[in-house]
Amino acid sequence: MLTPSTRLRLQDIIGRIADSQPISLNERIYVQKFADRDASVWSWLRRAQRKQRRGEPDTDLERFMAQMDLGETSDTKAFDPSRDDLGDWFSGAPNWLRRS
Repeated sequence: MLTPSTRLRLQDIIGRIADSQPISLNERIYVQKFADRDASVWSWLRRAQRKQRRGEPDTDLERFMAQMDLGETSDTKAFDPSRDDLGDWFSGAPNWLRRS
């Protein structure tokens, strides 16, 4: 559970990430520490990174996908069972997800 002041600080930093504004290494570490432990913060960070990379969604489908937090509309890193090991595919998952 996040305190209101922590949540506001995290949302401020994550908002600056989404707007491609500079953040310090300490701020990035601070956000990542919470993202590794809290699914909500991880989701906020993922959405901000998506917005930073892609900008605002152009089409209705992209807006829907962004609102549902379903990921990129054209995922070039899709799992290929003939080439990829399923364990390696999930090795980059945050700690809160790996515990499940």
